[in-house]
Amino acid sequence: MPDLPTPQDATEAAQFTECWDAVLSYADLCTAGTSAAPTLAREAFARGLREVRDAEAVTRRGPGRRPARLPRIPLLLTAVRATAADWETTGRGHHLDPDLRLWLNSPQAARHTGRRPLALRGLRDLQEPDAELLWQAEVEALPLRAVARRLGLDPAAAAEELDQVRVLFRDRCRRAHLDAPLDPECRSYAHLLDAVTRRPGTDTPEDLSRHLATCPDCAEAVACLRLHGGTLPAALAGGVLGWGGLAYLERRRRAAEVRAGARTPPAEQPGEPDRTRRTRGGLLAAAGLVSLLALAVTLMPLGADGDAAGARSDDPDRRQAADALPDLPPTRPALTHSATPKPPPSPTATAPPARTTAPTRAENPDPEPQGTASTTGTAATEAPACTVGYRLLNQWPDGFQAAVTVTTADALTDWHVDWSFRDGQRITQMWNAQATQNGPHVTADAADYDRSVPAGGTVSFGFLATWSERNTAPYGFTLNGHPCKTG
Repeated sequence: MPDLPTPQDATEAAQFTECWDAVLSYADLCTAGTSAAPTLAREAFARGLREVRDAEAVTRRGPGRRPARLPRIPLLLTAVRATAADWETTGRGHHLDPDLRLWLNSPQAARHTGRRPLALRGLRDLQEPDAELLWQAEVEALPLRAVARRLGLDPAAAAEELDQVRVLFRDRCRRAHLDAPLDPECRSYAHLLDAVTRRPGTDTPEDLSRHLATCPDCAEAVACLRLHGGTLPAALAGGVLGWGGLAYLERRRRAAEVRAGARTPPAEQPGEPDRTRRTRGGLLAAAGLVSLLALAVTLMPLGADGDAAGARSDDPDRRQAADALPDLPPTRPALTHSATPKPPPSPTATAPPARTTAPTRAENPDPEPQGTASTTGTAATEAPACTVGYRLLNQWPDGFQAAVTVTTADALTDWHVDWSFRDGQRITQMWNAQATQNGPHVTADAADYDRSVPAGGTVSFGFLATWSERNTAPYGFTLNGHPCKTG
């Protein structure tokens, strides 16, 4: 790790590798070039480490309760975002990801840094060992036994300890939300938010669902207060990072899976002779060599593209990032919800099931509006099973906020809403649903806590997005593959 600060002691040296891996992962999301990520990571690492050391020095010198601060890794990650903001203001912004540059120059960045998101405040207010346990288990996706060993906890009691920390975090977030300067409508829903998120399976009233679709602050509170349904990791990553939180979360989970797989020893047959094992190993090695030669022959005609790929892999800093992190799909950071592709409906079915799916995005990256002459099967002649309402709530020079409400005629146990943009709009954040975008095509999948919808019920969610030149309304709304009538 060249150009990094020198560890002060053995404890700090032991944490360097883990911290550097996390910083480089987020820096790679924030940059656009092959060599810019290690540079940004080194500058941010040195900056964040100075903040960590300064805070620890203050804690050692002064008695009493420590000042509120983030754990080591989240603090270093915020240093990456702060360093990227400095690059943007000092003429080095061309090295950053274009979507990050838009975010840094939008009201979202000012809102995030000035308002202190709820998850960020809740994490800072925990005792440092509790905050470390919560972050490493929920966001870094490390095995709980490994986290317990690092923090000096009893591995057998680590799960119970983590449950207690989650409850403490929820309590801190609830109090911070009640103490925040809420407008009258948000204030009227504050105690109801606490009630519907306290126990799993509690139904969300329709008026609250509509409010959550249009209010990012209350939607953020729901994600922090709901300890079931899997929203806590995304709330923590999004609250601390602000931009690219979901993409960072996905990378860390994949990196954890790779590390876990690398530590799993290969299974051996009991009693297998050494000669048999050596023979089998030689055959596997020979087969692997033949596969590599075949792959090399296949890639030789690539020409310039192959050269570019080789140049990228020769970069030692980038190779370090690639070793630690698996490759992500080309989807941009804010849209990395990894939904499993859904198979198309069977052409032999006589009636549509309760949940059908749209064509995969790989087959149809730019679909035409649903229900037109290009629609196949019975969907073109069916009466609309749903009504959609699209509202543009707010708009500024390079971004906007919108809400979508879909009323379904049938009861649903799961749902996904698809549509297409006309003018190149890109979603950067979504609440009450999980977004996937491929070109102009967008899919909003149900969140874990609102999959079930009664007959005649509504599906409501909101999002933030970017635009340029024009911002016309989207088209081709479908619910589970069925075209919707625009209300």
